[in-house]
Amino acid sequence: MASVSAPSQTAPSPTAALQRGIVKMVLSGCAIIVRGQPRGGPPPERQINLSNIRAGAMARRAAQGQPDTKDTPDEPWAFQAREFLRKKLIGKEVCFTVEIKTALGREYGMVYLGKDTTGENIADSLVNEGLATVRREGIRGNNPDQARLCELEDQAKASKKGMWSEGGGTHTIRDMKYTIENPRNFVDSLHQKPINAIIEHVRDGSVVRALLLPDHYLVTVMLSGVKCPTFKREADGTESPEPFAAEAKFFTESRLLQRDVQIILESCPNQIILGTILHPNGNITELLLKEGFARCVDWSMAVYTQGAEKLRAAERSAKERKVRIWKDYVAPTANLDQKDRQFVAKVMQVVNADAMVVKLNSGEYKTIHLSSIRPPRIEGEEKNKDKDKRFRPLYDIPYMFEAREFLRKKLIGKKVNVTVDYIRAATGPGESTPAFSERTCATVTIGGINIAEALVSKGLATVIRYRQDDDQRSSHYDELLAAEARAIKNGKGLHSKKEVPIHRVADISGETQKAKQFLPFLQRAGRSEAVVEYVFSGSRLKLYMPKETCLITFLLAGIECPRSSRNMPGGMQVAEPFSDEAMLFTKELVLQREVEVEVESMDKAGNFIGWLHIEGLNLSVALVENALSKVHFTAERDADRGKKRAVYVTEICDTLHFYTQDVETGGQLESLMETMRAEIASQPPVEGSYAPRRGDYCIAKFADGEWYRARVEKVESPAKVHVFYIDYGNREVVPSTRLAAIPPAFSTRNLPAQATEYAFAFIQIPQDEDARADVVDCIVKDIQNTQCLLNVEYQGPTCPLVTIQFGDTKDDVGLGLVKEGLVMVDVRKEKHLQKMVTEYLNSQESAKSARLNIWRYGDFRADDADEFGYRR
Repeated sequence: MASVSAPSQTAPSPTAALQRGIVKMVLSGCAIIVRGQPRGGPPPERQINLSNIRAGAMARRAAQGQPDTKDTPDEPWAFQAREFLRKKLIGKEVCFTVEIKTALGREYGMVYLGKDTTGENIADSLVNEGLATVRREGIRGNNPDQARLCELEDQAKASKKGMWSEGGGTHTIRDMKYTIENPRNFVDSLHQKPINAIIEHVRDGSVVRALLLPDHYLVTVMLSGVKCPTFKREADGTESPEPFAAEAKFFTESRLLQRDVQIILESCPNQIILGTILHPNGNITELLLKEGFARCVDWSMAVYTQGAEKLRAAERSAKERKVRIWKDYVAPTANLDQKDRQFVAKVMQVVNADAMVVKLNSGEYKTIHLSSIRPPRIEGEEKNKDKDKRFRPLYDIPYMFEAREFLRKKLIGKKVNVTVDYIRAATGPGESTPAFSERTCATVTIGGINIAEALVSKGLATVIRYRQDDDQRSSHYDELLAAEARAIKNGKGLHSKKEVPIHRVADISGETQKAKQFLPFLQRAGRSEAVVEYVFSGSRLKLYMPKETCLITFLLAGIECPRSSRNMPGGMQVAEPFSDEAMLFTKELVLQREVEVEVESMDKAGNFIGWLHIEGLNLSVALVENALSKVHFTAERDADRGKKRAVYVTEICDTLHFYTQDVETGGQLESLMETMRAEIASQPPVEGSYAPRRGDYCIAKFADGEWYRARVEKVESPAKVHVFYIDYGNREVVPSTRLAAIPPAFSTRNLPAQATEYAFAFIQIPQDEDARADVVDCIVKDIQNTQCLLNVEYQGPTCPLVTIQFGDTKDDVGLGLVKEGLVMVDVRKEKHLQKMVTEYLNSQESAKSARLNIWRYGDFRADDADEFGYRR
């Protein structure tokens, strides 16, 4: 600003009224702006120029669009004079008298610090410090104020204060816009450390001009993470404020303008400097949000060093109170009760990679979509490829299978915490978008882990970008953005530059010829791992076989389930009673679970038939026990298969389950073991090179120093690995150094596992530990490591139940236990078993009469069976 002086032609007012105000800004050493108190909006302002003195003019930049004007630098001591007043007056109350008012409206007067004229006279102070000169050409002898100023100026000269000192006083302010070629490098060089600064101008509530100290760079700073309403410049050059723009600007001005602050310069995208202004009285960014003067902006939230969650919390507070820009705000879940907004549910199915079906405590099923994320999808030309090929999104969209598997393994059957973020309304189909039904979008956590965040961090989903005014988003949106940034930086999943994973999965459902080719292999494999992909009915499922990489249709053996409704050539087939209940039972038990299946045969349509086990439970048996299925006549035929099969008993468990090898294939096993050990001897495995994983087949060195085929059941630590010897049925805990990868030539593909698990038919094992130990000891002495004859009688929950005969005498081992009073009879009601059940019951009566072993105190089962560890 140029130096100012009062026009000589205008006489001072002898009766100037005393007025008061707050100093908003110091323009120069002899001009200030004062404001009144705010009442319902920004208060009025006026510029007051100090009478009778001059101070150096501050620098001025040439006006844009006016080529004749030039930049003018600070005059000597101008900046020091401005700083003297700024530190003394900003935000303080002053009183002043207006002595002269020019025709152009410029006002000149005396300014005092405080509420009355007893306070410090500002003009006197400036002259006394040598920061202003007295305008002596208009001095009147009878004016004591002017006389005092002249006296103070003479004293300052004598003391060589300020401008009267020798040299100095020059000062340069460098506008960063014109003096720094690479602002990004400049910002990065500061390493996000707080810098002292003075706020020189407030453009709007969230954009300021700041003078960085001590180098005096003038920079424009936009507050990180927020945006206030702005002033739009119209075509005619006028500005029209958005709602609350003036109020937001005043809020920032009244707290920061010309205040000493610290600024953290946080980023510089596209030549825009983003930063946070720190003031002893608070953080203006968070204050603007809390008072409803600003909203969060996603694109700059990530660089906010104080923590994005603080900004979201401040904004949330303003929304809840509906203040200012949020006066009409309606929360996305405002129409939901608390119990519908937050609840615990069990995950029953994972749908693609961003949704799941959950079961509420009420028994109701609900589909939940993960908030603010998008599953893997095909972009651009890929959509139009292979139009003739049957498109299977789960396997054909890159990373869709990995995303689904991550969620399935993490969530299926588990209880999760659900927080509903918003309800996305149903939309009709557009030109390039399909129709969507209403969606409940929520944040789902398990064990404190945000599932959507975990999915994004692995590069198995992307984060949706929203319009700034779209409030329907995840309550943890910033964490999702940060997770995506990490995934991009680390090249995870969708962001990887490696070739995308390809899943060549053969779908042989209903393909009779392909099914015939697979049948022998699946039969030989014994129990195979599978994942239930779909449940058509209580007994009809679609399975994914991971090791065989194929999809099959699987029918449960031994049962006849009620048929569901389905389209037939002649019309819709009506559902049979209890078909829906049977299908729901099967879904809840096995859908998307890892199971084991035994394939026995196939039907004419290419569907495989067999037994399905989950966690020791036979699904066919479970359906029958819950009265949701009838036993099919083939179950009796299946139970009768393998009459009088010669077996070698290799292991007996404490539960009286036992393992056998077929004598018929014993030679193959011996041959395989000899060949395998010879190969191992010639090429010994490197100790410690094998990393065991649950479910892996391997070879293990037993206590006898020989290698045997095994399966890893559990890995506690490298020193404690639980293995199951698949050809013998025994288990052992060994260090990983005694394990090695199984040579391919000796895998179960070439010779299935030879140890088969069985249990005794028609008998109940004592619950009492001592009584049970007696039975096990007896059996171990009689049949372990001997050849016997075995016959499957019926299917149990986990394995077939059999009768077994001694190889020489042909006596029934189980019946012998009953005769000795060591076990009770398990009565079966199947017609074809009644002859054997009668024989067992008669033997039990004989043991009771003789009071043998468990019957030594008589028939205890009537009223205290549980006490003695038996069940009738």
